[in-house]
Amino acid sequence: MDKKIYYNAEEVASMLGVSIGKSYKILREMNTELAGKGFLIISGKIPVEYFNEKWYGGIKEASI
Repeated sequence: MDKKIYYNAEEVASMLGVSIGKSYKILREMNTELAGKGFLIISGKIPVEYFNEKWYGGIKEASI
């Protein structure tokens, strides 16, 4: 399975140009939203598709 499923805090920080602390805060907020919708979450990680939908309007990873 070569396709990336989750981004971690370091990847989010790099993509958004923010600190690691800020990226963890973003991940917590996004995971709280997902949990509220009934999804299972992994602390410190966010699904790639959900991240792209929230930050880039749903564009695919290959386009970034």
